[in-house]
Amino acid sequence: MRQTDRYPVEGPNSLWQMYSTISRWKAVRNFIFIQISRYTPSLPLKRWIYRRVLGMKVGEQASFALMVMVDVFFPEKIEVGDNTIIGYNSTILTHEYLIKEYRLGRVRIGSHVMIGANTTILPGVTIGDHAVIGAGSVVHKDVAPYSFVAGNPLRVIREDVRKEPVSLNME
Repeated sequence: MRQTDRYPVEGPNSLWQMYSTISRWKAVRNFIFIQISRYTPSLPLKRWIYRRVLGMKVGEQASFALMVMVDVFFPEKIEVGDNTIIGYNSTILTHEYLIKEYRLGRVRIGSHVMIGANTTILPGVTIGDHAVIGAGSVVHKDVAPYSFVAGNPLRVIREDVRKEPVSLNME
């Protein structure tokens, strides 16, 4: 189950009211630095921006591929462990702006996790250590350590990747 905090809104949908939840300056600053991070091939520069500018908790040797999109409004709610790989064009969200409410949730990604390309991680999710997420997945619930999950809806492919090596090439 995702762990999110819910905030009801009155009037127009919550996206129209987003600047009452976050300053415009923070949104613009975060957007600029996230775009720099998305396009730079330098992993140390990305980690520096994520840690020092955006306030994320990023472990040693954590790797973010090109085009990874972290949450623009609340990146400080993202934690990534050591030696984790986030695949090309993946998205990590910590907010959801809905019609009658908005939700915020911390995203925790463990150590030694492999996340395939084009994966979307929704707010309030915890991904355990050594987990493997197949390419193109939508992570809408917690993922147990050492498990291999994939798809939309997300399903468990293998409960323990230690028993047999995993390839993200889902043939």
